[in-house]
Amino acid sequence: MPTHAATVAATAPAASRARTGGPRDDSRLLEHLAGWTLVVALAMLLTQTGLV
Repeated sequence: MPTHAATVAATAPAASRARTGGPRDDSRLLEHLAGWTLVVALAMLLTQTGLV
């Protein structure tokens, strides 16, 4: 049976490389722009359908 240290050593490099495919943390401007675009689009949809 492998020791705990061997298990941690085997999984440490994989954990540091794991990426989910999402944006990097330095893209705050793009994130805010996309969020406000979604808010405006939702407001236009609600206004056009008469729900507001």
